[in-house]
Amino acid sequence: MTTNADEPPARPRRAPAGAAVLREDVTEAIRAAVFEELAAVGYGRMSIEGIARRAGVGKTAVYRRWRSKLNLVLDVVSAMAVLGLPAPDTGSLEGDLRLLYEVMSRALRHPVASQIIPDLQAEAARNPEMAETLQKAVRDGQDGVASKIVAAARERGEVNADLDLDLALDLISGPLYWRAVIIRSPKLPKGYLANLAKATAGALKAL
Repeated sequence: MTTNADEPPARPRRAPAGAAVLREDVTEAIRAAVFEELAAVGYGRMSIEGIARRAGVGKTAVYRRWRSKLNLVLDVVSAMAVLGLPAPDTGSLEGDLRLLYEVMSRALRHPVASQIIPDLQAEAARNPEMAETLQKAVRDGQDGVASKIVAAARERGEVNADLDLDLALDLISGPLYWRAVIIRSPKLPKGYLANLAKATAGALKAL
């Protein structure tokens, strides 16, 4: 097929008339409303109507973005993993662990997080899709930072080069998560984070 050089160039195609343009500020308002609604009523009682009302939008705005409340919650949880935690760089394994624990402690003990996490864990026990997403969020977020701490310690020669990474991640993440999320201790003992960092660093060096 030949074209006439004198023909005007084809105009760029336009979006179909009436196509929905998803405003980012509305999307973020809905995501924020999900956290507030989860903290207020829990996953079981949470509804698209309640989320829309809290976000100040109509239900249609929510359904344009997510087809169900499960998809909405899974998306929000996955977005948390992308944000992650900052990777400490204090120059020592114990110092990195201490800074990580301070950040983790504040995050896990935040009033909203302390209400949402147990509720999502309970739902994950009944919902394989939720369980898989929560596991990925933890692995991509917290474990990603812990892996960087171990890698830096290897480069400094503080731990063995053949250190079992999975065991190291369990040692780093387990104790604080157990105390803050599982038994939900209302207050950490004085000096707990410093002692935990010291003990964990010693354990990792001994492996």
